[in-house]
Amino acid sequence: MTRWIAVLLTALSVVGAGRAYAQETGPGPGTVEVTVIPGGGTFYTNGDNGPSFGNYNVGTALAYNVNRFFGIEGEVQGALGVPQDLRFGGLTSNQKGPNQVNFAGNLVVSAPTRTSIVPYAAGGIGGLTMFKRASLDINKTETFLTGDVGGGLKWYAPNGRWGVRGDYRFIAVRSNDDAPAFFGQETRYGHRVYGAVIINAVR
Repeated sequence: MTRWIAVLLTALSVVGAGRAYAQETGPGPGTVEVTVIPGGGTFYTNGDNGPSFGNYNVGTALAYNVNRFFGIEGEVQGALGVPQDLRFGGLTSNQKGPNQVNFAGNLVVSAPTRTSIVPYAAGGIGGLTMFKRASLDINKTETFLTGDVGGGLKWYAPNGRWGVRGDYRFIAVRSNDDAPAFFGQETRYGHRVYGAVIINAVR
């Protein structure tokens, strides 16, 4: 019993040390970070049947940093269809792509630079909900399993309360045999980028 208590106390001291680092008043990640995403884009490549298209992204993310190396982040982003030339069914027409919502949970690994500039790598799994758009023969809302991997760069203001962030992800969307021909009957791949503001909610 004494041995297990010692192990538990050691683990708590390690986590506590990480939290103390995260809560320093200088620039750097906080224990809890809120990311506000005012603008970004997701760009899907051509499939065997479905066309390439892009959407405009807005959203938010919430991260809990266990220590200065590792964090867990949940994110939700709306991908809004914008007018573009879409080649589908042998024809090219200018219209909006389907609106989507992306949600994911990610593990974030940050470089312990101890400066205001922090590079990071991230990856995880989630889902993509695509809303119906009759003009593209998408007649019902569909949800797909997704995976993402990528990284980015964070910069923190000297007061440590806020910062900015640039993020890139490579996205894979798992196929569904019942999906519309436009998107989802085959595994689709995309690239997502965004710029965002970081708020250190808990130091």
